[in-house]
Amino acid sequence: MATTAASGPTPSAGPHEGSPLPAPLPAPQPAPGSPRQPAPISRLGIAAVVVTVVLWASAFVGIRAVGPSFSPGSLTLGRLAVAAVVLGLLVVPKLRGLPRGREWWPILAYGVMWFGGYNVALNAAEHMLDAGTAALLINVNPILVAVMAGVILKEGFPRWLIIGSLIAFGGVAVIALGSGQRSTADVAGVLLCLLAAALAAVSVIVQKPVLRKFPAAQATWFGIMVGAVCCLPFSGQLITELQSAPLPATLGLVYLGIFPTAIAFTTWAYALSLIDAGRLAATTYLVPGTTILISWLVLGEIPTIWGLVGGVICLVGVGLTRRRSR
Repeated sequence: MATTAASGPTPSAGPHEGSPLPAPLPAPQPAPGSPRQPAPISRLGIAAVVVTVVLWASAFVGIRAVGPSFSPGSLTLGRLAVAAVVLGLLVVPKLRGLPRGREWWPILAYGVMWFGGYNVALNAAEHMLDAGTAALLINVNPILVAVMAGVILKEGFPRWLIIGSLIAFGGVAVIALGSGQRSTADVAGVLLCLLAAALAAVSVIVQKPVLRKFPAAQATWFGIMVGAVCCLPFSGQLITELQSAPLPATLGLVYLGIFPTAIAFTTWAYALSLIDAGRLAATTYLVPGTTILISWLVLGEIPTIWGLVGGVICLVGVGLTRRRSR
């Protein structure tokens, strides 16, 4: 018959009686509410960010250069068509399956908003604004991304984010004020740039979870294809304008499709798969300055004093959003 162990504490074994080794102490955990320390960025991630910034900056200049030959919708369709073919040559041979069911919803969302709506709005804005001013206004996008990443992606919502956002929006108001003193058409350009920035910001948040399931190139190609389908109503306009466009303008459209679209959006998606959305968006603060430099060298455009002052205020504001709260 089995015996029942007596209740009560069991005497501990001595050091020479086969006692097990003491359990290791648990690793110290960060205090609740403390900010999460970001992981270090790999060299490939840094290279992807640099490529994205330079090529996106060149896009503002390229759009401005080919704008007289192509209307906003046809330019968007042509750019996406070139990107779809070039990137498709790399993606399709390695594609083992398409998204299923609900996996399509975020892809459709950023495909329509970013590759379709953003590009049409930006192209239309650059018919009214110079490349540097347009880039400065689009620079509101990182602030919006940081705010939404803090709320939706739980990346944090520090005090300096609010302070910096208010200052940066003040800079946008300065740019808009200066534009309004020149013509009402420029005000429309400012509003179109702000619309483009909002569409891009929402798209970044929507795209982030997609990159956990699909490689960067595939996620980008899916979005490009969705955007191209949305722009198909501009097909007739694109064909007509291609027939009359000078060769440099057509080559510029091809450049926009290959480099700032197929390559830069892929390197962006790759970096986004490695880096928090808010932190990555901060790197695009370098785009306006790069755009102004390229625009000055290629087009001879220099932003107005209002654009420069407002742009500096924007940069100060977005710089403050990166400060850590103690």
